Amino acid sequence: MKALKFILTLAVPVIVFMGCNKEILGPLSSNDTPPAPVTSVTVLNQSGQATLTYKLPADQDVSYVKAVYTLVTGAEREVKASFYTNTLVVDGFGDTNEHEVKIYAVNKSEVASVPVIVKVKPLENAIQGVKRSIKVIADFAGINISAVNPTKSNIAIIPMKKDGYKGYVQFDGIYTSAETISRDIRGLDTVPITIAVVVRDRFLNTTDTVFTTVKPLFEMKLSKTLYKTMNPVIWPGDQRATYSNAGTSPTGISTMWDGETVVFPSCAYTPPTITDAGPHSITFDVGQLAQLSRIVIWDYPETINGLKTWFYRGNMKNFEIWGSANPNPDGSYDSWYKLGTYTSVKPSGIATYGELTQEDRDIAAAGFSWKFRIDVPKLRYLRIKCINNWMGTQFLMITEVQVYGNPK
Repeated sequence: MKALKFILTLAVPVIVFMGCNKEILGPLSSNDTPPAPVTSVTVLNQSGQATLTYKLPADQDVSYVKAVYTLVTGAEREVKASFYTNTLVVDGFGDTNEHEVKIYAVNKSEVASVPVIVKVKPLENAIQGVKRSIKVIADFAGINISAVNPTKSNIAIIPMKKDGYKGYVQFDGIYTSAETISRDIRGLDTVPITIAVVVRDRFLNTTDTVFTTVKPLFEMKLSKTLYKTMNPVIWPGDQRATYSNAGTSPTGISTMWDGETVVFPSCAYTPPTITDAGPHSITFDVGQLAQLSRIVIWDYPETINGLKTWFYRGNMKNFEIWGSANPNPDGSYDSWYKLGTYTSVKPSGIATYGELTQEDRDIAAAGFSWKFRIDVPKLRYLRIKCINNWMGTQFLMITEVQVYGNPK
């Protein structure tokens, strides 16, 4: 036992000594000799950027290549490329002027070569083309902003309105990389208003301002307390909406106006096992005649690998919405107006089933607003017809709806 105590006593200062050693971070090697510079540099000018191709020096100690240049905003930018490639993209240019770029080869000791200076002359930044395509039109309770973004660049469209002595201030924003952009912005009064819009990229390059004067159309949320199911009437094509594990239920449709947009079983869905009845549809009563303007539909999100996932299973991909003031009891469509044919599209454009970006999730979680044609009379009943869903079948899953219009 004494021998053991002696050994432990000796071990303590050793452990303390080892614990006091500092870990010093730095280059893995020490080489003060600058590497040779890159050679044979070629420049490919592109929209808002340029791709540089070069020949690396024959130096095994080279770690990476970097380019240093100044943007039109005055900010200095530095981009790097590893020694495993011979190309480097210099981006962030907001003009088409000639810019000087310094290229350095850097070794593992962070020692840089002498710079190779090249001139780049980027093509027009994508934000300029987006700006030229912008259209701002009056919509119900707001405006619609549309544009095209053929290069699918990450851009921000910033709408502004006058706010007293502050001048024009931002009141919303569209942040997207979608090729086709169409966004409704609500919450505006029904009086003429001048909207100012600019387009910006992630480097804070900004276009000139586009001004448009519009007068939003009146609409209001139609109270969900008036919504009703159509049961016991079930027309051809209509499927009894199910919920939870209780089997088919005539009250399943009413979960679409209980205020819950995510949690199961607050979800109306038609039976997935019915595959031979053609497009599934569900019908409900808005409870009052109104000039219907649009409907917001919240698709039910499945939980996949712990993440809420839209554009999936029974979420409608291609569908129609019909409206009627006095439906024919036999369920035929001759007493109905088609209010629109719609296609759900991921903002990201990703084709892979079940794969989403955060933008896809954020927009889906907020609900999709589908506008109705306005050249129809006041209507009261709505029929949602699923042509096909994201799974490729015809059942539908809706967790919540909100109808808008003018009942006056």
